[in-house]
Amino acid sequence: MRLKMMLIVATILGSIAGALAQANESEVRGKVYELNSEGEKIPLVGANIYWLGTTKGVPSNASGEFMLKKVEGVDHVVVSYIGYRNDTLSAIGNQELSVQLLADGTLDEVEVEYRRKTVQIDYLNPLKSEHISEKELLKAACCNLSESFETNPSVDVSFTDAVTGTRQIQMLGLAGPYTQITRENMPDVRGLSAIYGMIYIPGTWIESIQLNKGAGSVVNGYESVAGQINVELRKPEESDKLYANLYANEGGRFEANLNFSQKVGENWSTGFLLHTKTNAIERDRNKDGFLDNPLSKHFIGLNRWKYIGDNGLMMQFGVKGTYIDNQGGQLAFDPDSDRGTTNAWGMNLLTKRYEGWAKIGKVYIEQPWKSVGVQLSGVYHDQDSYFGLNEYDADQQSFYGNFIYQSMIGSTDHKFKTGASLQYDRYNEFLNTVDFGRTEVIPGAYFEYSYSLLERFNAMAGVRIDHHNIYGTFATPRLHLRYALTDNTVLRASMGRGQRTASIFAENIGLLASSRQIIVQGDNSDKPYGLDAEVAWNYGINLTQEFRLDYRDGSFSVEYYRTNFENQIVVDLDQNPQQALFYNLSGQSYSNSFQAQVDYELIKRLDMRIGYRWFDVNTTYGDVTLQKPLVSAHRAFLNLGYESRTDWKVDYTFNWQGEKRIPFTGSNPTDYQLQQKSPDFYLMNMQVSKGWNDRFEVYVGVENLLNYKQESPILASEDPFGDYFDSSLVWGPIFGRNTYAGLRYRIK
Repeated sequence: MRLKMMLIVATILGSIAGALAQANESEVRGKVYELNSEGEKIPLVGANIYWLGTTKGVPSNASGEFMLKKVEGVDHVVVSYIGYRNDTLSAIGNQELSVQLLADGTLDEVEVEYRRKTVQIDYLNPLKSEHISEKELLKAACCNLSESFETNPSVDVSFTDAVTGTRQIQMLGLAGPYTQITRENMPDVRGLSAIYGMIYIPGTWIESIQLNKGAGSVVNGYESVAGQINVELRKPEESDKLYANLYANEGGRFEANLNFSQKVGENWSTGFLLHTKTNAIERDRNKDGFLDNPLSKHFIGLNRWKYIGDNGLMMQFGVKGTYIDNQGGQLAFDPDSDRGTTNAWGMNLLTKRYEGWAKIGKVYIEQPWKSVGVQLSGVYHDQDSYFGLNEYDADQQSFYGNFIYQSMIGSTDHKFKTGASLQYDRYNEFLNTVDFGRTEVIPGAYFEYSYSLLERFNAMAGVRIDHHNIYGTFATPRLHLRYALTDNTVLRASMGRGQRTASIFAENIGLLASSRQIIVQGDNSDKPYGLDAEVAWNYGINLTQEFRLDYRDGSFSVEYYRTNFENQIVVDLDQNPQQALFYNLSGQSYSNSFQAQVDYELIKRLDMRIGYRWFDVNTTYGDVTLQKPLVSAHRAFLNLGYESRTDWKVDYTFNWQGEKRIPFTGSNPTDYQLQQKSPDFYLMNMQVSKGWNDRFEVYVGVENLLNYKQESPILASEDPFGDYFDSSLVWGPIFGRNTYAGLRYRIK
């Protein structure tokens, strides 16, 4: 299958090259302009010049000039520009045209009122990309990235364990690390931060999120398997001068966020994003002797600078610091006297992380289709932690560089991106004094071609070649197709390959909060953990239909994705309840995902989003293929949002999750055995907010309105140093009803 996919992409790219080699080199040049009231010629920038009866064309540059290659059998060109009358001219021979366009008349003033959707889909992009705006994020108490998807049916959010309070995401039925998470199209949440890194991005910093499923663009790397989540932070040149957010809930969690932005001269701007979180109240509402939430201190700060030049030059750079200190476990635990003993069970996670990045780009004013850019980032991540008697200490040093060149081939119907990248990662990783350190160096190069036929058809084909210093050379082909069946109906298809190195302890850190023996069945080679790289192919198809019913807009979408693993690092919790085994896949592992969704404005200003999702996720454990544990096969979703003209907002979210398979515990004593499957359950969240003068807003809300929770989420909680202690078998909510309140204030 891999060879077949590479041949398909190679054939597409080869056909493009062959067609270009046969292109007629004769051309027509000219200039497009209008006359002002004084009779002076004013260039028209971005006018469309194309051959009559074809889609072969180019835009005019900043001087109004253009160069159009001849098309055999056609000798007339059309020049068009919004607000001006079209002009058709004869173009025989290599001549230079001078085209004056006349205004198409003056329109009377028209006032258009339109309420922008909080989640939008780009209908022209061959990738189905959901744009989640800030207004959508404000529908819930969005305190960090992992809590930003409560109103989105595409992403499932669950807990890694019942001790640390850490949330993880799933997409297409696969764990969060299979989704590439980038910050402004640069790698962000990966490696040691694969799970905890979601809390390093406060929700109040987020301007928007772009979410796409399946294979992504080769420009962004080779690691995407289930999809990509790209986070855009607040831009200093367009952000509020001041934005403040305060949040508190009944569990003792308090957060404060403060953002500043400032123009510095004509071309520079800077922004400061600050976040702090504390939880100093000990709570044990289920009376199991363990803290419901760890005591915590979080401090995160970011400063960025941005330059926008008059000649198409843009650049930005920034630094970010993160300090996380989480302390949890039994109520009786004293870290000064009980750490490393069996007096009481406790955990601590101390993280210090430093980041810096820069982006430099140049758009050619006279050739707006051409640009060049460089992305650079560096990370130092230091983590010291313990979970009972398990010690886990690690640090990561990473560097990323990406050079991107973008242009067109002949006309704007044929565009391409090409470039080269370098990913460097050095890990010092110790689990109970065993060294799992490694260094990975992966240089790579890529080429991506995009074709457009009017607004009806788009294709994007790309391939990248990377060389891993341990795993060797590998290819990543990807293909995306879009076809507009009608003006309101879009069909998309995609396929592609993804490869990644698993950080098995960081990505399954909840297992350390148990008495399970960690066993890595590697081959004692120089490979990370002695295990192979994870390799998967993803195939997807989706249909999006816009409609209008009773004068109100709506949309319907249906999609299906399948992921096949050539190799996967299997996390086996079923062979023995006292062990967690890691080994290379020997058999099959796949994920089938189906989702249907309807968005509609039920009545004026009342939006509805309703969806259903089905997963079929199976992996071979040993010699038996089983459903992936702790993943619900069925989920139904409803979100209602109302916004009045007086700035009252009410949001309600309903979730139904079907039963989940629980890992095998049948060999435990009867008191420590669990059912094979969890019950299904319902969750409801609600929030009400009121704003004044676009500056001040207060909000109150309730999470888990029905107070549903998993009973006894910690197995053998009364004997945490015994053989049967396990806090990682979490299938449902571990906290009950939670009320919260907050306020927002901004100066624009």
